[in-house]
Amino acid sequence: MHFNFYLLRGLRLLLFPFSFVMALVVMLRNKLYDWNFFKTTSFNLPLICVGNVSVGGTGKSPMTEMLIGWLQEDFQLATLSRGYKRKTKGYMLAGEGTTALEIGDEPMQFHQKFPHVAVAVGEERIVAVPQLLQDRPDTDVIILDDAFQHRAISAGLNILLTDYSNPYWYDWFLPSGDLRDERRSAHRAQIIVVTKCPPDMGPTEKQKITQRIKPLAHQQVFFTCLQYATPYHILTAETKSLPAAAAVLLVCGIANPVPLKKHLEKHVAEYHQLSYSDHHIFSIDDLREIEKRFTQLEHNEKLLLTTEKDAVRLLKFGDELKRLPLYVQPVQHQVLFGEAHLFKKAVVDFVLHFGKTQTHA
Repeated sequence: MHFNFYLLRGLRLLLFPFSFVMALVVMLRNKLYDWNFFKTTSFNLPLICVGNVSVGGTGKSPMTEMLIGWLQEDFQLATLSRGYKRKTKGYMLAGEGTTALEIGDEPMQFHQKFPHVAVAVGEERIVAVPQLLQDRPDTDVIILDDAFQHRAISAGLNILLTDYSNPYWYDWFLPSGDLRDERRSAHRAQIIVVTKCPPDMGPTEKQKITQRIKPLAHQQVFFTCLQYATPYHILTAETKSLPAAAAVLLVCGIANPVPLKKHLEKHVAEYHQLSYSDHHIFSIDDLREIEKRFTQLEHNEKLLLTTEKDAVRLLKFGDELKRLPLYVQPVQHQVLFGEAHLFKKAVVDFVLHFGKTQTHA
């Protein structure tokens, strides 16, 4: 049995018995689907699922945005998410005036960046898909965000993400590990993406990881690193490169901020961090604490920086943000080894050939 370095921590090891129970429940559930005791529903249009078998940040949101970028010119797109930590329930389609509190931070991020794409949320995706198609009958493709473990719906293309620093094949079930699904569930994916790789990863390491994954005949494996673009002001969208001599206060409530912190270490003189839980809903007291901490920075040049996911949860403060130099750090996947065209081709070909080689309900 393999344990990553998180699992070697004493507290997590003490939780191993609970992980064993979790493993039994997940394995039984998967078997019931495999035996058709639990039914899986297909839909007569291309469904692309982006997900993982573990908790934590593997880069699902920027992957969804990359897919939108590849498909938006030729197809009518929609995204469907659970809407984690939103204040509403059931199905909802984003519209003018929709807020992150109503649909969740990641769907709100998609809605702001791609206003022409239908963005919907719903805990029960099998119910939400027909409602979405009723609202947007011209939809050609639906991207299911974070739905790999939800087997009630059968997606035609499953894209499984795993973090380079914490790959699923060395992990174990919650709560002693990070897995929420079996490692063998990776066999259901058509594409496996190792995310957050070192930008200078060499072909030897690529080959070793591919051999460890042991892709099946129907699977393709790609590798990506995170690429940080120029920050933009949260209200005006004015861009500003990170000044090398600046001090940065990072306001961050995401699952895995480590890559962003490493980025700041390389590009600014110093940085400080105000950490919040993933999907944290900011309060006015949080904003006052941010202002206080920023004021206390003793540096000639300083700015506030946050992530795109955090930004949609901070926008509600409106006028209060006008007095702060708060910038948003965009991030995207960069496909390594010159294989972006192969990845894109696999996605586009799936959409174009959908229905020609398969039978759908």
